[in-house]
Amino acid sequence: MVGSAISRSLKNSGYRNLIGKSSLELDLRRQSDVEAFFQKERPEYVILAAAKVGGIKANNTYRAEFLYDNLIMEANIIHAAHKNGVKKLLFLGSSCIYPKFADQPMKEDSLLTGALEPTNEPYAIAKIAGIKLCESYRDQYGCNFISAMPTNLYGPNDNYDLQNSHVLPAMIRKFHEAKMEEKSSVEIWGTGSPKREFLHVDDLAIACVHLMENYNERQFVNVGTGEDISIKDLALMVKDVVGFEGQLEFDTSKPDGTPRKLMDVSRIKSFGWSPSISLRNGIEHVYKAYVQEHDGPRS
Repeated sequence: MVGSAISRSLKNSGYRNLIGKSSLELDLRRQSDVEAFFQKERPEYVILAAAKVGGIKANNTYRAEFLYDNLIMEANIIHAAHKNGVKKLLFLGSSCIYPKFADQPMKEDSLLTGALEPTNEPYAIAKIAGIKLCESYRDQYGCNFISAMPTNLYGPNDNYDLQNSHVLPAMIRKFHEAKMEEKSSVEIWGTGSPKREFLHVDDLAIACVHLMENYNERQFVNVGTGEDISIKDLALMVKDVVGFEGQLEFDTSKPDGTPRKLMDVSRIKSFGWSPSISLRNGIEHVYKAYVQEHDGPRS
């Protein structure tokens, strides 16, 4: 999802000599394959969007893979970028790097000031390691490696698997299928009280291009909207967009995760970037595309 959005944004900005490989073409967990790729292609600029990602259940179930896969991929790429003289690299992390009970909105200097949310701790540790790798290669070798921490993302090419996806695409699928099957209710995990921030992936992609063109500092930057919404209100919004007429049922036996994750985005805004896609409009466009892909044109 993120890689394809960045590719679209780069093309829209006039960049043409783009190099990219799918996970089927290049296994970034294999150091020898990554080094061979860098030696052959000799990229000048790298945006590291590759990651093993998933929702709260996937994070908590596949803890070893979320730690190992993300650690090894970022280490291989960042080291190869240094060895092959890459002019600039952007590493993408996640808002889950912050402590579970970080002050809200979360500022960049909240990193490592408290304990992480247990359900996604392995993923968070991997992303924190990526930040520190970029800082360390910058400090020791003078590499222009920067990092950005996006909030929760959604958009084209999202994962709609009900077991392993993030909350928003899972909701879209749940409500759509409930509507098609004329169900009386939709189950929502947790209490509905946690608050989350959502950023359309096309807004993130524009931010990435903006940072590559304008930002060269050691300090990583948050990328988000600066606005959040409760899971209950998000469910009501998706319900309305989809047109589902039934009720919400909250399964409080399922974990809520971090109570609130709102990003302080004043830093990136000071460098000239702001999001442009509202949550409601973004969900409407994503749902329309989802229906066309899975059910054909809407009547």
